[in-house]
Amino acid sequence: MTVLYGIPNCDTVKKARAWLAEAGVAVDFVDFKKTPPDEAQIRGWLAQIPLAVLLNRRGTTWRKLNSEEQAAADHPQTAAALMAAHSSLIRRPVLQTADGRLHAGFDAETYRQLLGL
Repeated sequence: MTVLYGIPNCDTVKKARAWLAEAGVAVDFVDFKKTPPDEAQIRGWLAQIPLAVLLNRRGTTWRKLNSEEQAAADHPQTAAALMAAHSSLIRRPVLQTADGRLHAGFDAETYRQLLGL
């Protein structure tokens, strides 16, 4: 089963969900606010998604972190713990295909390729 992780009111998540529905792709949606990913899951994502892509440094959550926390985000292990504590630091949405491939963010062409459409 294809899984989409994100926050329902995020504009990019809304676009991805609409695109997937229009393409006829059945997905399980996991709301980060209700079911945040744990550190182990984020470390697994970091095995496929570069830290620079998965970590959202543009949002207000990032700007609210102190300089020590921001510096810790440069290392995958400490970044995973930071993202587990603050799920809004994760670039959304995260798409996980049925065969386990991952993509952070939304790009229709990348989704087509990953899903074989």
